[in-house]
Amino acid sequence: MAQRLTGTQIDALRQQLRARFDQLRDEIHAELVQSDQEHYQDLAGQVHDPGDESVADLLVDIGLADIDRHIAEIRDIEAALARMHMGTYGACSDCGDAIALARLQAHPTAKRCRRCQIAYEGQQGAHHRPEL
Repeated sequence: MAQRLTGTQIDALRQQLRARFDQLRDEIHAELVQSDQEHYQDLAGQVHDPGDESVADLLVDIGLADIDRHIAEIRDIEAALARMHMGTYGACSDCGDAIALARLQAHPTAKRCRRCQIAYEGQQGAHHRPEL
């Protein structure tokens, strides 16, 4: 069983979360500015056949997917910072055991211990398996 985090460890993880938050915010801003500059109409206006138009659509979709992933990660960071504020950070949301420091250092937004995360992913995978 992992030990509870010290104040120094939580402070270091908080700093890591805030740095990543700032990085994501900057990346989203840059992607939106770039997207504005390379607006779909500009891309589509340069295409000459349906295949080129599909590529333009794909480029726009990829940019939006990147932004969606960044926003989801920002939400995870905000949730982790809220858990820090409430004093529940580092405790598994499923079993209540301490999450290992090494896991939090690698994935500071983790809300489950390794054992519960594996079980969660197994349950999620079982619900999303295609049937014949």
